[in-house]
Amino acid sequence: MELRQLRVFDAVVTHRTVTGAAVALGLAPASVSEQVRTLEHSLGTDLFDRARHDLTLTSAGERLLPWSRRLLDQAEQARREVVVTRTRLRLGVLAAVAATHLPTVLARLTDRRPGLDISLHTDATRDVLLDGVAAGALEAALILDAPGPLGALGFPLPPAPLDHLDLQAVHLALVAAPTHPLARATTLAPENLRGHRLLVDTPACSYHLAGERLLGHHVQRLRTGAVPTTRACAAQGLGIALLPTHAVHDHLATGALTHLPLDPPPLHLRLLWRADHAPLPALRPLLRTTPA
Repeated sequence: MELRQLRVFDAVVTHRTVTGAAVALGLAPASVSEQVRTLEHSLGTDLFDRARHDLTLTSAGERLLPWSRRLLDQAEQARREVVVTRTRLRLGVLAAVAATHLPTVLARLTDRRPGLDISLHTDATRDVLLDGVAAGALEAALILDAPGPLGALGFPLPPAPLDHLDLQAVHLALVAAPTHPLARATTLAPENLRGHRLLVDTPACSYHLAGERLLGHHVQRLRTGAVPTTRACAAQGLGIALLPTHAVHDHLATGALTHLPLDPPPLHLRLLWRADHAPLPALRPLLRTTPA
């Protein structure tokens, strides 16, 4: 069997006639018929029932069809691996880390893989990114998670085999206004926060989930919005906030916020991908060159 014969065979099956296959392939009808006869001769069996007006597969043809398409798909994949010099990476990025952590990751990738064709999908929620990777619409995604298995932070995973690589720690700080009643405490435990307000974003927010893990039900919650709004509300004395350290560094330095003495465990910036999809072989070199 030759690939060109299988391509002609598949075209005849698809278009139901020699003429239709010839038009689709840009060949003469006689050439299509010759390729089919040569394939049948090499296999020692008829593939089409020529007693009918349209070309209907024989039982042997039915058995060959899935093999033919599988071989053609593999040949095309091999061609792309050899001919295409730029590896495509459709990368989804959690909105919470797009501005702060994506530039560093991109700098590493473009420096070590200058031929990488990166298509960015930013300002997305975690659920959208997970579903995109699971469905194959994204090769990889950057999210925040707790140390441990994927989803340890407490969010649901799609029913797909996902794998991940931890790139770096994202440290958190529990902060409040200098006038807050807890601002002068030297030590704190979660139960010491009972009766105080924790300023949060939506329940799906990574920092909201981190607060759930750290403080449980010891505190009341007031939904204030994304990091900049929550930080501003904390500075106005409306409550305490669990935020990434990089987002409050300047405010701590100027005294607009104070660091409460309860250190939460860091989150991890994770690159995740679908473990069983074809893009993985092209992604493996990328993962090996990205330091954890």
